[in-house]
Amino acid sequence: MKIVAFASSHSNAFRDLNLDWIEEYFAIEELDRKHLNFPRESFIDSGGAILMAEMDGEAVGCCGLLRHGDDVYEVSKMAVKRGYRGCGIGAELLGAIITLARSRGARRLEIISSTRLETALRLYRRMGFVEVPLDTDVYARGNIALALDLTG
Repeated sequence: MKIVAFASSHSNAFRDLNLDWIEEYFAIEELDRKHLNFPRESFIDSGGAILMAEMDGEAVGCCGLLRHGDDVYEVSKMAVKRGYRGCGIGAELLGAIITLARSRGARRLEIISSTRLETALRLYRRMGFVEVPLDTDVYARGNIALALDLTG
C-alpha cells in the first residue's frame, strides 16, 4: 500500500468511498455533497489536502484535511473500502494526515464524528485525539468532537 496526494483522477474514488460509509450509517447531507462533488475546491484550494491510499493502483482509502485557520485543521471524509477495513489503512492515513498537518504549521486538529462510528472513534483515541465540547451543528449526525494538540 502507498499513500499519495489527491489527483483529479481520484475524484470518483474519493466520492464513492465516502458515500459508502455515510449511506451505511446516515443520510447524505448538503455539506457532504459539497465536499464529495467538489473535493479540490473544498479541501485543496482552501489550503487543506486529501490523501489517498492505493493498493495495486486501486484507491482503497482516503482522508481529507480541511483548513479552518492558520493553525487549525479538521480531519474529514476519512474512509476505507469494504474488504480492506481492519488492515491498518485508516491508521496509516490518519498518521500521514497528522504529519502533513504538522508540516503545515497546524497546532490543533479537530474531528466531528458520531458515537455510532465506534471503530473510527477507537482509532482517533488511539492516535491521541481526546473528546472536546461539540460547538457546531455543521452535520446533523455529528454528536461528538475530538481534538489533537500538536504543540507538544
